[in-house]
Amino acid sequence: MNIGLVVTTLGRELGLRRLLQSLAGQVTGADTIVIVAQGNLQVVKDLALEFTTIGCEIVVTTSPLGASRGRNAGVAALPAGMDYLLHFPNDTTWFPPGTIAGIREIPPAATAAALTVTDENGPKFHLPAAGTPLDRWNVWTVIEMGLVIRRSLFTRLGGFTESIGTGASTPWQSGEATDLLLRLMHARESDSFVWLPAEVAIGGVSDPHGLSNGERRRKLRSYARGFGRLLTVWHYPLFWRAAALAGGLLFGLRNRSSFQTADGWWVFVGRFEGLTGRCWGKKLSKAVDR
Repeated sequence: MNIGLVVTTLGRELGLRRLLQSLAGQVTGADTIVIVAQGNLQVVKDLALEFTTIGCEIVVTTSPLGASRGRNAGVAALPAGMDYLLHFPNDTTWFPPGTIAGIREIPPAATAAALTVTDENGPKFHLPAAGTPLDRWNVWTVIEMGLVIRRSLFTRLGGFTESIGTGASTPWQSGEATDLLLRLMHARESDSFVWLPAEVAIGGVSDPHGLSNGERRRKLRSYARGFGRLLTVWHYPLFWRAAALAGGLLFGLRNRSSFQTADGWWVFVGRFEGLTGRCWGKKLSKAVDR
């Protein structure tokens, strides 16, 4: 299966360089990399020219701000008529040797899959065992850079919802992959979803990497808003919403390797805003400024 890698970026050169270096020797001429530059367009174009011998075509395009918008634009920029196996790495992602080969081993009948995403603290989520059906409870273990989906299915579902996710024009700054997979289940197309083995994994950085205390807490609150909003929009049971809200206060304690105990307060506030659809304060539309 041909791989279509779609990367949305604000133009962070160092991360993109590491990503492209990690793909050398893994991609083939039938694959395509699309980089959607929502900032520093010329820097991204120059970087793509440096990697013309990577083994596949690199397409550089641009779009309005927002990760969901960028990913949709990137898929549209892929050569027409080819049903790529899509993957959406961040510009801080890299691919250990053998990862692309592992993605290619998805069974022919599978139309979507999830792979493990790691950072300096280990896996972000431990995925269910192979053969476990995708459902509305385990769908939360699939994050954007862990999603693999055939282009034909992605297009049929309408792509990512552009009003949610990082950089969107609304306060709901997360959940675009979850929303896509919930729509997949609603369309009764989840039977062909597979969980890839844990050894098929990509590397990345933890959510608070490089952020100040204020930036980290704003990002947590913004992401928590998106989480809470999806719980309401997709009619999760009231007990589940209540547990998610209460669990927000314990977020810092449960994730002490990356966060502070007091960070749980900002997760709690964000989830409450998402669950109720009411937000307080200004500058709600962006999780981070960089």
